[in-house]
Amino acid sequence: MRAQVPETGLWHRPALLNLISDLLMLFAAVGLGWALVIWFVSRPLFPVRELIVQTPPALVTEAQLEYVARTAIRGNFFTMDLEEIRAAYEKLPWVRRAEVRRRWPDAVELRLEEHQAVAYWTVSDSGDARLVNRFGEVFTAASNAQMPQFDGPQGSSGWLLARHTEFSAMLQPLGFKLVGLALSAREAWRLTLDNGMVIVLGRQQERAPLKDRLARFIAVWPKVQEQVGSQVAVADLRYPSGFALTPVASATPAAAASVKGKK
Repeated sequence: MRAQVPETGLWHRPALLNLISDLLMLFAAVGLGWALVIWFVSRPLFPVRELIVQTPPALVTEAQLEYVARTAIRGNFFTMDLEEIRAAYEKLPWVRRAEVRRRWPDAVELRLEEHQAVAYWTVSDSGDARLVNRFGEVFTAASNAQMPQFDGPQGSSGWLLARHTEFSAMLQPLGFKLVGLALSAREAWRLTLDNGMVIVLGRQQERAPLKDRLARFIAVWPKVQEQVGSQVAVADLRYPSGFALTPVASATPAAAASVKGKK
């Protein structure tokens, strides 16, 4: 009589087969449910009907907002790509930052931060015309506002903005307004005032810093003005212990008048 050997193969383990069957049914149910959810939310049952602008823009037009809404908002309330919509609004000329959210049941909520232009900007390397905002960032937009003109190498807009604020405060006691500021590739500075006078500051010097030279000029200017009048084309402040003035009537450096000033 032969002894019966217990069968140990997979098909002879009912408990394990039942577990595998349950898992397969669970995965199938989850997959089917997910497919149904995707199908349901992609149906035209939740159309986006409204754009709600939380921050009424001052420079961005209603036509621009509507155009982006028509071209960038695709799909329904659940499937629209908020990141794509945000990026589309941030491409508008005067938009610095955009924030987009869903608002139940059928709206898109939009918040805009617009650029606040403080100066015109010309990149000296290429001659490209841009605008500078109050953060020193360069952007492209059309404007006919009265603002100072910045000229400088690529990437120096923030430096120019900081210097403009500093120099404007120093010139304020004289009643001059700084309407132009230029920085050369060699880091030499040139200021243009609202009366047409150009102040050549030149480069930073260890023994005669920019601020010291400009402060010296501002201190003695009222007395100098009594002697030479106000018709000065260029004030050259690159000298360590003085400055030279070029009258409007003369365009040659040889006609410049040298004026010594003490700190």
